[in-house]
Amino acid sequence: MKRTYLAILLLVIVSLLTTTGIALSDDDDGKHSLLAWFERTTPGIDPVETRLYTQECGSCHFPYQPGLLPAGSWETIMDSLDNHFGENAELTETDTNAIRNFLLNNAAGRANYGLPNKIMAAQGNRPLPLRITELRYFVYEHSELDKKMVQDNPQVKSFSHCDRCHQSAKQGLYDEHTVKIPGFGRWDD
Repeated sequence: MKRTYLAILLLVIVSLLTTTGIALSDDDDGKHSLLAWFERTTPGIDPVETRLYTQECGSCHFPYQPGLLPAGSWETIMDSLDNHFGENAELTETDTNAIRNFLLNNAAGRANYGLPNKIMAAQGNRPLPLRITELRYFVYEHSELDKKMVQDNPQVKSFSHCDRCHQSAKQGLYDEHTVKIPGFGRWDD
């Protein structure tokens, strides 16, 4: 019985070492495959990588990643570009359709990233807001911040300016350990 157990244990160890050796072997770029895989992952949310969306939407405000809102919210926003939070943001039909598809295909509930999954789980069956700042998850995550740190802070002014405090927001990373509030410093200090 002990010999069988030792033989199985030895087989498992050899298998793990062999698999690890293959995973760590150099790929065509000279990087270890396993390490390269980790470098390509995005723990927070899929970063915005479409030029049209960044040009059209990002020219007026931070280009929010689609995974920050559910598809239903994006659909409503795209259907009312003539009154986009008080502004006319109408686009050509072609551009509107391209951006709509990008947003809907990568929306929370459709993109398998950690942050969009948390957003959808926290929202539950509650109505879907049009503003990211009204999502239940967002409200909870920012509930500890004093008004003076954001709304009364001339360097931030609003919670909608994600990239003013989240230094890696454009890369889709909203980890609280990378937050630096202008005029107040790092959040985790």
